Parts: sequence; structure tokens; C-alpha cells
Amino acid sequence: MIYLDCAATSFQKPAAVNYAVSEAMRTLSSPGRGGYPSAMAAAELLLDCRLALADLFCVKDPEQVVFTSSATHGLNIALRSLVGPGDPVVISGYEHNAVWRTLHGIGADVRVAASPLFAPEAAVEAFRAKLPGAKAAVCTQVSNVFGYIMPVREIAALCRDADVPLVVDASQGAGAVGLDFDGLGCAFAAMPGHKGLLGPQGTGVLLCRDGKITPLFFGGTGSVSADPAMPDFLPDRLEPGTHNVPGIAGLLEGVKWLRRKTPAAVLAHEKELLGVFSKALEGEKRVKLFLSSDPALQAGVLSVQMNGLDCEEAASRLAERGVAVRAGLHCAPLAHDTAGTLGEGTVRFSFSPFNTYQEVMAAVEAVRKILN
Repeated sequence: MIYLDCAATSFQKPAAVNYAVSEAMRTLSSPGRGGYPSAMAAAELLLDCRLALADLFCVKDPEQVVFTSSATHGLNIALRSLVGPGDPVVISGYEHNAVWRTLHGIGADVRVAASPLFAPEAAVEAFRAKLPGAKAAVCTQVSNVFGYIMPVREIAALCRDADVPLVVDASQGAGAVGLDFDGLGCAFAAMPGHKGLLGPQGTGVLLCRDGKITPLFFGGTGSVSADPAMPDFLPDRLEPGTHNVPGIAGLLEGVKWLRRKTPAAVLAHEKELLGVFSKALEGEKRVKLFLSSDPALQAGVLSVQMNGLDCEEAASRLAERGVAVRAGLHCAPLAHDTAGTLGEGTVRFSFSPFNTYQEVMAAVEAVRKILN
């Protein structure tokens, strides 16, 4: 199988990730629940992972690194801590349903700062116009549909000037596009462990500015157990129950691999493969590429449409030829509506640090065959 659906999950991972998961299941118990070796080793593992993530994302205090089950979990914590029913919230026109549905469920007054695809100046101006009076703002770092690298730094500056807390959805950028959490000054940044961080499914990370956060779940933490209220300090306030120790063990190895490789090198490799793929198809009249003319605005994700072929049918035919991609609306109808592709959807090709030139050219040949 040629796996080009890394925007959904990183199927190919460093070998150390699989080994760490297995070893954790064999040797580690629950952290904070005892002073015996397997519990203490689990606690040390969690601290090591927090430290590695804090270093990767420029977080001053590792206690600001909270483990979640997914980016969606983290975004729910962040948004429910900042926003109540009727509160005005500004979001970009490229947000995932993890943001859009959560705000809808809260009953927030959602203001969409819509702007054209691959137009960062317009995105900044759209936020500038919508921010006055807002209770919070949300911006995706990279569109999961189009690979559009949003001007998060400029939007964060607007939010700081307006004293509006910003939530960054780093789901599609973490591990490739750099994120300076302290430098941005945002309130939260959420990301999954299973995409660019190369960890297992069922892991996620929420970076928090401070501890004034409303917990989403309540329960035991192994700390201040006599108090009926949740602890008022991080990370315990947001981590009730038993940790996913095997998942976090795998996540740590994924982050270690990234720190050795560097996110910049990962992004360069993915963009090189995207360039090879798009150049090979640019003369094909039956293929529409949603591609930025400025390479600095494009991560390793590319949406396409194939004239005369439904996107779901195209993905199915590619799967028959051993090429794994995703088609449809990608859980981001807002992004498709903003870009004008809501009625048809797209076929999404997303590249990883483990894909090769040979795989990309084989995928190009598969596209040509299904068109013929």
C-alpha cells in the first residue's frame, strides 16, 4: 500500500514507537498511584514526554503540557474554558468540526473571519474586522483540507492587542510547521499525538497558558485526594483518571525522532514530494490542483478534483490500485464552503516523512489510469 493519508493519521511510524508501546504495557503501571518501581517509572516517563514536548513547542514550564486523548478533547477543554452560550467567538474560515461543532454545542455566537484560499493578508484583515467585542478566537495552524499554512503569528498579535484569548488548532501543523507557544502568547494550542508527532492513536496534547481552566472531566488524580474539588494546578487539574501510559510512551519516541530529524526537515521532505506530485499532474487538464503559487503557504497536504469523477469514486479506484487517500469533506465543511468546494468535496493527498519519490510517482500513474 502507498499510504498518502497522513493528514488523517501517521500510519508509518519510527520502529521505536511500536516497541515503546509494547514495553510500557509489559513494564509500567499507573503514575502517581504508588511508590513501587513500575509506578515510579511510569511517572518518570510522563515527565520525560512533557519535557520533550515543552522543548519542541517552546513552552516555559512542562506542567503547562497536558495529555489528552486527542486534539478534539483538548479543543473542548480550551473552548469550554473560554466561551459560554451567546459569547462571540471569531474563527477562521478553515476550521475543523472539532472547533465548529464544539462552539455550536456550547451555543456560542460564531463569527467566521472568512478569506480566500492562500491569501494570508486577507485572513489577517478578516480577523481584524471581526475581533472587536469577541470573547475568544480560534485559528487553525494548517488547513487539514488544503495544507494552507495560516498566518497564525500575525493573527496572534492582533488577538494580544485586542486582549482576546486565542486558541490555536495545531492538529495539521504539529511536527512539521514550527510552533512557538510562548512567543505566540496564545491561551491554548491543541494537537493530536497520532499525526505529525508520530505517536499512537488515542493520544493528544493541550498546551495551556495558565491553570485557570474549567475541567472537562472530574475524578481521581493521585493528588490532594481529600479535596472534593479538582486540583487547582496543572497538569493534574485536566488529567483525571488513569493515563494512557502505553500511548504516551509511544508518543515520547515519536517526539524524540522528530527532535533528531527536526520539524523543518520533515516539512521540507513533505513539500518536496508534494512538488513532485503536483508538477507531474499540472499538465493534466482533467485534474484541478488546489495549490498555492507561494510554496511558503503550503504544507504537505494537497487537495485535488478530477473532472468527471466523483471524489469518493476516485478515492475508491485509487484504493483498488493500492493508493490510500481520503475524499469528501474531511470533517471540515467550513473550509470547503470557504474555498468553494462544499458541493463536490476533494480528494486529499497528504505526505509523510516516510514516503518516497517512487511512491509518489506510482500514485501519479494511478491517477492517470483512473482518469483513462
